[in-house]
Amino acid sequence: MNAAVAGKGLRPVDLARLVGVSAQQIRNYADAGVLPPAPRTPAGYRRFDERHRGALLTYRALAAGFGWDTARAIMRGVHAGDLPSALALVDAAHAMVHEQRLALQATGEALEAVAGQDPGDPASARAGMRIGEVAAHLGVRTSTLRVWESAGLLTPRRDPGTGYRRFGPADVRDARMIHMLRQGRYLFPQIRLVLDGLRRTGGSDALRAAIAQRRAELTGRARAMLEGASRLHDYIASIDDTPAGGEDGAAGQGAGASSTGMSCSSS
Repeated sequence: MNAAVAGKGLRPVDLARLVGVSAQQIRNYADAGVLPPAPRTPAGYRRFDERHRGALLTYRALAAGFGWDTARAIMRGVHAGDLPSALALVDAAHAMVHEQRLALQATGEALEAVAGQDPGDPASARAGMRIGEVAAHLGVRTSTLRVWESAGLLTPRRDPGTGYRRFGPADVRDARMIHMLRQGRYLFPQIRLVLDGLRRTGGSDALRAAIAQRRAELTGRARAMLEGASRLHDYIASIDDTPAGGEDGAAGQGAGASSTGMSCSSS
């Protein structure tokens, strides 16, 4: 333990320097429940200790994988003595990543099938479809197709007499791919690379690269979540071992009272 922490405690600025944030952030974290309750001096100033440093490091580790909002909610649950709710947030985030993996696999398989279609195949879509027909065909709004066109992802020809958009089989194929990629949370620049590669080469190398990139992102997030969960486990164990006493002791007891729930969730 740091000698300053073991002494008379830490001021907000001292804790801020230890973890590399501002003193105002420390106050914000304390007010938001990210940190456990801190005793005050007779003059009303907060004093922090090793538990608060551990809480802050845990919060920042959680945020790297779970996001700031979820990390904040987890820490508030722990400090409120509601460990089951805090761990439910952890479980839900892991389940979401799992679902995203499954969706990514399904998206990849579907897109491979779409990319392999011959745009000239009459079964894929009839020539000269209007925007409303394409929207109904894909199950999207016509305004969505217009947004994709404005972003340069779609380039349907215009009827010279009426000015209406006319979508050929290749346009419908591209719109279907855009729709699937958007459902997979791909951004427009990533989608543009996929479409450009498909149009230029007729192959799906760009598609495979986009899928691989998204898979790597999910793997990175899962690893960050694992590290954050490990720090959370250690932090919960440390406050369970904190002797009861005063306001801070009550917070430790609340977390300790829920330790059974943590054991069940961790098994």
